[in-house]
Amino acid sequence: MRRSKVPGSTTDQRLLDSRGSADWVHTDPWRVMRIQSEFVTGFGALAELGPAVSVFGSARTKPHDPVYELGCRVGAALVDAGYAVITGGGPGAMEAANKGALDAGGTSVGLGIELPFEAGLNEFVDLGVNFRYFFARKTMFVKYAQGFIVLPGGFGTLDELFEAVTLVQTQKVTSFPIVLLGRDYWGGLLDWLRDTAAARGTISAGDLDLLTLTDDVDEAVGAIIAADASARRS
Repeated sequence: MRRSKVPGSTTDQRLLDSRGSADWVHTDPWRVMRIQSEFVTGFGALAELGPAVSVFGSARTKPHDPVYELGCRVGAALVDAGYAVITGGGPGAMEAANKGALDAGGTSVGLGIELPFEAGLNEFVDLGVNFRYFFARKTMFVKYAQGFIVLPGGFGTLDELFEAVTLVQTQKVTSFPIVLLGRDYWGGLLDWLRDTAAARGTISAGDLDLLTLTDDVDEAVGAIIAADASARRS
């Protein structure tokens, strides 16, 4: 730097000077460090987790809803099959899967996200990590799971579902099973994908084979086990 571009103070001087605005902690270069810290924290917390499955579903599911009971059964069945259970750590269907895993004596993981209307991890999480950034959190869902089981959910669940399908379809991840649990809930979406999107050529008909649709918890877990075994053989 020369002429007018030479700063009036040194970098060390600015570092050691405690006076002035704290706005710098909200700038993009500092955010890079925060983002890096989230990846480091997540990798460190989950590195020794072992085989796991990510379970997604609505935070709005109530304890009296049949889907809540379904989530509990999924969590327990995954533990019985030798998997830890990873959820978003929130209430509703996520809480149900965590509860099922914990009650079955397995590892119950919650990857929380900072939101204005949801605070903290549910009480059934025994290994939790909180994130500021969705993309860092979603990396952990994929990196440390052998597959996804998707319970009925809203926009957040759809986001996680379609990101997973995209990663598999573009071969960013391999041998990654995705199971939709609930024919009544997910059937219409798959009909639209087949009859509209595939029919118009915006997706390939074969892409729908990336998804398994079932009402049966044992079938859902069985699909994960089969895909995991196939991946290990290959």
